[in-house]
Amino acid sequence: MQVEETGLPGLKVLTPQRFGDARGFFSECWSRQRMAGQGIDLDFVQDNHSLSMQVGTLRGLHFQAPPHAQAKLVRCGRGALFDVAVDIRKGAPTFGKWFGVELTAENGKQLLVPEGFLHGFITRAPETEILYKCSDYYAPDCDGAVAWDSCGVDWGFVGAPVLSAKDAAAPALADFDSPFIWQGEPA
Repeated sequence: MQVEETGLPGLKVLTPQRFGDARGFFSECWSRQRMAGQGIDLDFVQDNHSLSMQVGTLRGLHFQAPPHAQAKLVRCGRGALFDVAVDIRKGAPTFGKWFGVELTAENGKQLLVPEGFLHGFITRAPETEILYKCSDYYAPDCDGAVAWDSCGVDWGFVGAPVLSAKDAAAPALADFDSPFIWQGEPA
């Protein structure tokens, strides 16, 4: 597994090795034991699968607050998406900074999003499937969102994205009181 740092502490791009032949490929997308050897110690408890039919579907920017905060490991099963994380840990030297990466079925890259980050994506291909692991169960009372266009993210999309009512009504980052506190993790 190739592990790339992003410049935002805790946020990493993981690229699993693929073993292919004429039939296709095999890839180990997650191994708790192997990742612990790389300093990544997470216990995922829930897998989610999302399908977005249209190009330009934007989901986010979402978070789940403590005590049910979630780390996520996101990958693309079909199609293509631009995946984004924004640091919202109060006191972090990278508070408000964002990172984005193209995730496609072909490139096999994954984004490891730690607790304390907003997460969202925009689809680049029709019928895009997103698969992601979560470190805590979904808790509706801890679910939240910040406006997709309030964090300075360059989504690389012209026009109006396809949004849910929840995402369209989310508050701006400037009006958001983050429940996350920087714990001083090493960069």
